[in-house]
Amino acid sequence: MKKYVCVECGYIYDPSIGDPSFGIPAGTTFEDLPEDWFCPICGETKDCFEEL
Repeated sequence: MKKYVCVECGYIYDPSIGDPSFGIPAGTTFEDLPEDWFCPICGETKDCFEEL
């Protein structure tokens, strides 16, 4: 699964971990994240992420 990085703060979304702070389970791809999901560090939207 592909990892994505926030271009504003460097946070890396790793699908093998998910995002427990938002209740996103491990195994959730970046594409399957809800549209209203945002970076847990700086608050940027999914549009500010780039594939690693």
